[in-house]
Amino acid sequence: MRVRSSYAGKRVAVDAHDAPSGSAADESGARELAGHALAGAVVDEGLTSLPAALQRICRATTSSLSLAGAAVQVITGTSDPVVLGSSDSVSRRLGEIPFEVGEGPCLEAFAIARPVLVPDLLGGGQSRWPGYVSAIAGEGVGAVFALPLLVGAVRLGVLEAYGAAARSLSTLEVSVALVLAEIATACLIDTPDGSASALLDDHGLMKAMERRVEIHQAQGMVTVDLGVGLAEALALMRAHAFSRDLPLLELARLILAGERIALLGTD
Repeated sequence: MRVRSSYAGKRVAVDAHDAPSGSAADESGARELAGHALAGAVVDEGLTSLPAALQRICRATTSSLSLAGAAVQVITGTSDPVVLGSSDSVSRRLGEIPFEVGEGPCLEAFAIARPVLVPDLLGGGQSRWPGYVSAIAGEGVGAVFALPLLVGAVRLGVLEAYGAAARSLSTLEVSVALVLAEIATACLIDTPDGSASALLDDHGLMKAMERRVEIHQAQGMVTVDLGVGLAEALALMRAHAFSRDLPLLELARLILAGERIALLGTD
């Protein structure tokens, strides 16, 4: 099955200050540049099928835009991102941070179905996603560019790229990023073997979901212990994890092992 994303053949709105709209010439040049980048991208030995395709896209994004890394996040029904592919292990970790803190460019891009381009994360991003910026501040990221993966009105996830320093994308670079987002969307829809169950073992989604189950199990325990709703329980877990400088998964495992947390302000 061949699928064209919502980016194909039309101009895409971005944040007003991020980048100007591109032209037909830009799109043609962007497709050529993206093709060269994909052809030159090398994937890790042992990766096949969808994971290899997504890593190739992430590495092509990184090289063609002169950025530090990239990740493909699929958003679940509860708006939690699962990283299905990344250019490297650092980018995979960066892609997991939005779930831990409950905010960030990728979640906003997914929610509004538009690219969210943040050329100065520590500047312009501080007021928009204070928890996210605080969590990512020590990771050497100065810019984040999040592009939703769309098929018509259906949102699948986000291609997110990271810059080591504050910088903007040119019109052509935005066009290249949109082409790569379109290709990532096609890969997610037209899976190489057509088997969703096979992909679970192949690209590591099963492991990611197993980690997610632990978090949701702990969330259920907090709900019962404190008599709060699921959303508030997860918010409390995130707040406690942040205050103790722990990954959310580590806090969840402590809760499952018997540790209890309290309502904020009542410790």
